[in-house]
Order: sequence, then C-alpha cells, then structure tokens
Amino acid sequence: MASKTAHVFVVDDSADNRFLLEALLEDEGYIITTLAGGQEMLDIVAEVLPDLILLDIMMPGMSGYEATRKLRSMNTLPFIPILLVTAHERSNVVEGLDTGADDFIRKPFNADELLARVRALLRLKQSVDAEREITQQRDDFVSRLTHDLRTPLVAANRMLSLVTEDTFGTIPTDAKTAISQTILNNDNLLAMVNTLLEVYRHEAGRKEMVMAPFNLKRLLEEVVAELLPLAQEKQLTLKLDDWVDSQSDDRQYTLKGDRLEFRRVLVNLIGNALKFTDVGEVLVRFEKVMAETPYWQITVKDTGPGITVEDQAELFAWFRTGKHRRSGSGLGLHLAQRIVHAHGGRLSVSSEVGKGSSFTIQIPL
Repeated sequence: MASKTAHVFVVDDSADNRFLLEALLEDEGYIITTLAGGQEMLDIVAEVLPDLILLDIMMPGMSGYEATRKLRSMNTLPFIPILLVTAHERSNVVEGLDTGADDFIRKPFNADELLARVRALLRLKQSVDAEREITQQRDDFVSRLTHDLRTPLVAANRMLSLVTEDTFGTIPTDAKTAISQTILNNDNLLAMVNTLLEVYRHEAGRKEMVMAPFNLKRLLEEVVAELLPLAQEKQLTLKLDDWVDSQSDDRQYTLKGDRLEFRRVLVNLIGNALKFTDVGEVLVRFEKVMAETPYWQITVKDTGPGITVEDQAELFAWFRTGKHRRSGSGLGLHLAQRIVHAHGGRLSVSSEVGKGSSFTIQIPL
C-alpha cells in the first residue's frame, strides 16, 4: 500500500484538532476523511474501509475506547489499524490497547513522531493485507483443486462399477478383482480429498457448524454398528460400554452440536483404533462426569501397538503422519481435534508402546 494513496479517518470532536491533523496528513499525500464522533465513524466504516483510523479518546456520546470496541466487534471488516489520540494524562494506555487499538499517542504530539507512527501502522496494514491475500489464494486453490479431483474420481468409479457389472460385456474374474481394488483405492483418495477440504474450511474460518440437539448415545450406537463388520473381519471385539444410567430418559443423552461433524470425529477415532489393532479389542466407553462443570466423556481404547511419547506430542498437528505402515495423510486427527474444539471440548490421547492407546473426548453438558 503506497502512502500516497492511503485513506485515513481522523475522528475528533474538536474542529481545530481535525483541521490540524488533516493539514498535517494531507501534506504527506494521504486521503483524509474527518469525522466528529465515534458513531459517525461506525456508520460509514464498512462502506469506506479506511486504511487507518486516528481516534480521539475523550469525546461526548461515545469515547474512543467504546468506538474501538465496537469496531473490533464488526467481524466482517478487514484489519484496520487504530491510533488512539488523547490530551489527557489520565488516559489509560493499557485500556486502550486492550480494547483493540494498535498504538497510542498523547497531545501535544510531535509532528514527526505522529507521522512515524502513521507510517508504521500503514506498513502493518499492508503486511496483514498481504498475508490475508496469500491465505485467500491458498484457500481458493485448495477449494478448486479438491473439486477438480473429486469430479473425475467419482466419474471413474461409476464407470469402473459398470465394468464390473458386465455392462460392456463379460470380463474375467481376475480383471474384476483388479478393478474392484482400483475402486477401493479411488474411494480412499476421495476420502482424503474430502478431509483436506474440511480441514481447510476450519482453518480458514469458513466452516459453519449446524448446532442442534441430538442424542449422543444413539449416535455412538449407530457408529459402532456401522464399524462392527470391520472388527469382525479382523476378528476383533468392538464394544460400546455405556456407563450412563440405563433408566435415564432419552433426553438425558442430549448434546447440542453438529451431529454430522461429531459423527465424523467418532468414525475417525473408532476407525483408527480398528485399523491399528491386530489382536484384542476396541472398547468405546461413554459416561457422564459430574464435576464442577459436568461433561460427557467418550473414550476409545484399543489394544494396538501404542504410540511413543514423542509421537503423542505431535499427533494432532497438521499433516503429521505416524510412523506406522498403515498411517494415513495426517489430516484425520487434526480435523477431529478442530471439530471437538468447535464444540467447546477437548480431545486428548494416552498411550504406552505395546499396551494400546486411549483417545478421550470431553464435551461440556
């Protein structure tokens, strides 16, 4: 952002102060809009989007502190630096910065110091805007990439399925087996692409949760039943251990959240436990913990190989793949943690090499 084109709001109830600041800043080539109060500024800021706001603290009607708080609560706005200006010794620098201002200067100010602070804040604005643009380009690229990958994968699987159904003529059994494996590989790739898209939606703040009450126990039963054939195929025991009072009304199992996203977390944790366990069992334990702040607790415990302390420290990190030969893309656990955090909960792991692992979800009632 060139300083010659930067647009600066000067907000002060004193006409003399507005005139002084306007003259000083216009000499530097800035575009200036003068405003007499905080509310006047808030009424037009979303439409004009200035590059910097010089805001007086002591104004009738609405103080600079309050105007700053209200501006920072307007979440749809891009970053706009705020320089608080005051003539009062008692004005609190800490309070000003805590409300969301970026710098603070007292009157009477030195003109060179003021202009230096203005230039510094405009450089900050330029840096933040550049980073946001790069992030936006990255997110747009990922969105387009995942869409472009999903479409041919779905089309290819549909065509391959028709081939295995002898739609285009009879093919040998060995060929059908090979095609079925290709379909399975495509499905795994499709799942990875979908997970990548979901992770980026969360990272970019574009993921919208649909929060509504649902029966947590029924969801657990549904997921366990769905994954039971995988356990049976590996000759593992998969069990749901419900420690909630069996006489409780169904409404006692209610959790307000995004059922589809929470289901994604459970499928990931239980599916991983089955994937990495070759002998023994996977136990899903569901209980209500009556602490000072009551919460639901879901623990997925397996008898797999366990996870080293070093790997546990980075287990939920972005693109952190495990050392196990069956480790995936490193996205699933990261996404699961983001979803649990979005529900106000926490996801943790406890594990010992050779003795299995336990993943625990804690969600406030």
